[in-house]
Amino acid sequence: MRNKLNEQLILDAALKVFSRYGYKKSTLEDIASELGMTNTAMYAYARSKRDLYEQTVSYVMKRWQAGVEQAVSAKTTAQEKMAALCESALYYLAQDVEFCALLRSDPQIFPMFPTVDPYEEINRDSVRLIERVLLFGQQTGEFRAVDAPAVSEVLFSIYKNFIIHTYINSEEDYTSRYLPITMELILNGIKKV
Repeated sequence: MRNKLNEQLILDAALKVFSRYGYKKSTLEDIASELGMTNTAMYAYARSKRDLYEQTVSYVMKRWQAGVEQAVSAKTTAQEKMAALCESALYYLAQDVEFCALLRSDPQIFPMFPTVDPYEEINRDSVRLIERVLLFGQQTGEFRAVDAPAVSEVLFSIYKNFIIHTYINSEEDYTSRYLPITMELILNGIKKV
């Protein structure tokens, strides 16, 4: 329990420093100072600044995912689950100022067209969450049969577009303007029934 608590404290301090100065200007010494620990102790925890940075980004992304999963699991219908997934995933960043600052300083955390995605497994988990909601909706008869893995990838791409416009490009009203339209399109399509 003590190691887990220390790990969380270190990652929270690293997030604070990386979000304040960006990756390039931050040092392990800055993070050690934030924690009131020696540089030697910091090097015992992280092999390098890059290692600690990747651990920090993974930590904050998993925290974000946990919040989204909690919002989704609290809903009962597939439409409610999809709405909760989209809204909580997008609006979470508005509350996590440090992660938002980190994302602005390093948009490659969430690449739109990745040749290499350093957080591929975490992003893959997000796509799988979308897929589970789609499959649940198919099972309950709320959603029509679609290629759930492919549609999940498309929806995740749309989601990344919202993140880029709203939080990286700082277009504050982008989500409030386009999320309702996007949700209506996702849930109802454009085909006249």
